[in-house]
Amino acid sequence: MSRPPNATPIQHNIQHTIAAYQVVQMLMAIEDDNARAAVLRRAGILPALLESKLARVTQTQFARLMVALVRHHRDEFWGLSSTPLPLGSFAMGCRMLVGHRKLGEAVRAGLRYYHALLPDFVPRLVVSDGVAYLRMSPRHTLNDRQAYAVRVFMFLSYGVMCWLAARRIPVDEVVYQDRDVARRSDASKLFQAPIRLMDGEWGYRFDAKWLELPVVQNTESVEAFLHLAPACLLVKYRDQASLTERIRRMLRRYLAEEMPSLEAISDMLATTPQTLRRHLQREGQGYQMIKDALRRDVAVEFLTQSDLPLLEVAARVGFSEASTFHRAFKSWTGLTPGAYRQAHHEPADGHPVH
Repeated sequence: MSRPPNATPIQHNIQHTIAAYQVVQMLMAIEDDNARAAVLRRAGILPALLESKLARVTQTQFARLMVALVRHHRDEFWGLSSTPLPLGSFAMGCRMLVGHRKLGEAVRAGLRYYHALLPDFVPRLVVSDGVAYLRMSPRHTLNDRQAYAVRVFMFLSYGVMCWLAARRIPVDEVVYQDRDVARRSDASKLFQAPIRLMDGEWGYRFDAKWLELPVVQNTESVEAFLHLAPACLLVKYRDQASLTERIRRMLRRYLAEEMPSLEAISDMLATTPQTLRRHLQREGQGYQMIKDALRRDVAVEFLTQSDLPLLEVAARVGFSEASTFHRAFKSWTGLTPGAYRQAHHEPADGHPVH
């Protein structure tokens, strides 16, 4: 694969896409097909896109879906829990948390606040031997919807914790109880940590020293945060200094050509291939996974945000043959590039989806 003569390198950060499987999970509480289609339409997601289990959506679409689901259900947990989470609960909790001095105090106060609001599981902060474990324990046997609500709370609690300290809190491991769910989940990428399977609980572990960080947010900054949430939680505290993100940025310059080998990247980073593999494994990643995800995410951006011909898109992500690009893209998303573009731009209510 060689660089096409007029290919323009992409200079801006490429957003990570999100598995359509997450969208399907979020919609579990809507049984009516028309209602489901209406919610998807407000998020800019065509139902046809969800026919493939491998399909991806953009972060913008995902954030819009969060908002659309809250409005549809009048429930901040999207109808997933046994009882609705009252509107305004998240905002009230955030406003309460900024009154605390240290992160650990705020986290414990936030968990106490949610104990009375969460009917299906109990979130607790357990600190032992210098390790903090935010553990979610079910109150009863959970169905699929309720189990997904637990994972949503994990994501939201982590995002708020990072926001309170205005920095990403490094996670050592993510705990899931279902192997199949863990395999399809984006949790390893979101938390940038490996997943560990344990029966009867969910959660994530991190160094307890981070609980001593000061809470830097205040009554003014919380309003700006609430105006942008939940979209800001998707990207704001992704660790740009992680090895995965560093390699992803390095590989952008090689998108339209043969990407460097693991050995070559190791040389650039002044380390050995064995050490590189070990560090990536700690982040729940592999080198081939990073290369494929970058090419997939760039291709998705071109297909949804530009009118470039498919052959040009193929060239810009490093494929000299359109057929090879089609096969690769279908293996990544379950759809051909043409079908993916059509599903994204097909008129849903008289207007193209952008």
